[in-house]
Amino acid sequence: MPRNSLLLFSLLAALPAAAQKPGDPAKGKEVYEQCAVCHSATTDEKKMGPSLKGLFKKARMTNGQKPTEANVMAIINKGKGTMPAFDDILSAAEKADLLAYLKTL
Repeated sequence: MPRNSLLLFSLLAALPAAAQKPGDPAKGKEVYEQCAVCHSATTDEKKMGPSLKGLFKKARMTNGQKPTEANVMAIINKGKGTMPAFDDILSAAEKADLLAYLKTL
């Protein structure tokens, strides 16, 4: 393998999966079905968890943080309050897809 190709491959392998491939909102909508039990996507209605309608358009989330990919992903991975952690439940690709879908709300 040429040296430049090896370097490029090494750099790409070091990137998180979400940074390597943008998520697919259509697939993310399917992943979101697990979230829909507790979170609304189309109304401001609060279910067990806050509405996610317009999540990335809000200045702050209900926890006071800015709705950045990193902050939203931290909540998805670790959970919060009564929300379970999805770090070991969803694959990196599913999480990227979910983020892509949440950005469309």
